Amino acid sequence: MANKANFTKEQWDKVLQAPLLVGFAVSAGDPSGFIGMIQESMASANALAAAKADARADELIRAAVDDLLTPEARTAARERIRLLIQGCELTEIKIRALEELRNTAKILDATAPLESRPFKNWLKEIAYLVAQAGTEGGFLGFGGEKVSAAERATLAEISAALGT
Repeated sequence: MANKANFTKEQWDKVLQAPLLVGFAVSAGDPSGFIGMIQESMASANALAAAKADARADELIRAAVDDLLTPEARTAARERIRLLIQGCELTEIKIRALEELRNTAKILDATAPLESRPFKNWLKEIAYLVAQAGTEGGFLGFGGEKVSAAERATLAEISAALGT
């Protein structure tokens, strides 16, 4: 079973930022305003907590979650993402996030081939939870739809970037 020890530091850094990047990609694909952004951020955090509590979670997922739940690793992952998107327009944020996810998928496939698919499926699950978190359209939270067409398109792009 693959875990943190199977990766170089640079590879592991990319693995750790991937759960955060899928949320950024969805949010950039169809911005939801301030409240929606908070809801989407909470959905991402809740997905990490759920994976930590899941006794059936894959060892690689557990290792990533354990690291991400430390202040040092979480801060470092956020800083790497901040540097990645610094000075970008919203559309460019999604493009850069998807490119990083493609790179991470290659690392996972090469370094942890048995754990690659479950990890990538977990990333897709996080993206879907983020997309469902806020209501798109409507007024003051009434009406609208849970997952907009733009979010569905972004979910498809994430799936393609991950090779799933």
